[in-house]
Amino acid sequence: MAGEGAGVFWRWWTAGTTSAAGSAVGAVALPLTALTVLDASAFEMGVIAAAGYVAWIVIGLPAGVMVQRLPMRRVQICADLARAAALGSIPAAWWWDRLTVAQLVIVALVISFADVVFDVANSTFLPSIVSKEQLQSRNSLTSGTHATTQLGGPSAGGLVVQVLGAVPTLLVDAAGYLVSAVLLRTLPERRVPAPDQWPPVRAMIREGRRFVVRHPVMGPCMWAATAANTVCGAQHALYALYLVRELHAAPGLVGLLLAADGIGSLIGAALTSRITARLGTARALVVAGFFAAAGALVVPLGTGWQGYVAFAVGNVVFSVGVVVLSVVTRTYRQITSPPELLPRVMATVRFASWGAIPVGGLVAGALAGAFGARTTLLIFVLAALCIPLVLLASPVRHLRDLTDHQPSEATPLSA
Repeated sequence: MAGEGAGVFWRWWTAGTTSAAGSAVGAVALPLTALTVLDASAFEMGVIAAAGYVAWIVIGLPAGVMVQRLPMRRVQICADLARAAALGSIPAAWWWDRLTVAQLVIVALVISFADVVFDVANSTFLPSIVSKEQLQSRNSLTSGTHATTQLGGPSAGGLVVQVLGAVPTLLVDAAGYLVSAVLLRTLPERRVPAPDQWPPVRAMIREGRRFVVRHPVMGPCMWAATAANTVCGAQHALYALYLVRELHAAPGLVGLLLAADGIGSLIGAALTSRITARLGTARALVVAGFFAAAGALVVPLGTGWQGYVAFAVGNVVFSVGVVVLSVVTRTYRQITSPPELLPRVMATVRFASWGAIPVGGLVAGALAGAFGARTTLLIFVLAALCIPLVLLASPVRHLRDLTDHQPSEATPLSA
């Protein structure tokens, strides 16, 4: 694997980029399908957004065991094909005048379950093809690439929706998954030693969870990410609703404004290495947390063109903070976790942090029905403030870099 690592990395990167580009377009097309084709309510929008992430709660922990035991490449290919088929069902139902909000929820659920397995496998595969010294730069590149697709995807998606309609645009997303599956077929399987007999699934899950939760640094970082993703869940549920029904933005403008998230992510990915070199990884996390909270506060301010500017600026600022948090903590987990535990560590963190996304979406949808999208987004600023506060309440506040923490202080796995 080491000899062909560079080529494998770029094929892995291309597959993920193609898939992410289609997803970025679909991220605009799916909510606009619910809003413009089915006239979905605020609560229904919250349910659709929550369905897109609820699998992290249901199978987030077992996914780590699954990825460790099964052929990783084939698992990812199956996930891509399942997502493509689910999205393809929407235009078919629409063509036959059978499309309903319930189907959109089911499609979001299928994509959600496939996303869980694919994401855990993807984050586990990277450390096996790059050195520890390259991990942060490769993670920054991956985040930057994702940011670029988030930047161009929503803009392109909004324009395509305006020209073709929301439903046909979903075929672009499906095509991205198919291309990803084809590229993944060219990658070798990840070879890891397997025992003669695997321990029980519950025991393996418990071991990974215990390692993360009882780790003095990794645990607080996970809870900070959970707070951030709670806010992200609310934003995913309400952004399209807020822009269309409260700021009265046209579909093309919705795509452009949602692309601000990509701008912020791109800036965050580009600056992460510089920020951490100057401040240290631990201090950078605290600063990034306050930065994200400030962005969340700005997003729902203003009306008319001022509202558009506030939304874009706040979205950029929030995304910068979240990406720095994501890149730094993900790299730390990949470096610090024992290789045999890494899939379960990744799954545990995703279970907690990404599992918060549907919770945030459902709560936001319910609150928006009573108070409106703007007020609800302001309420979630309190959750954003928990990002830096959780870190300041932990040993992270005493560190310059996360790696300054001495491993001997961590709770043993057998505890």
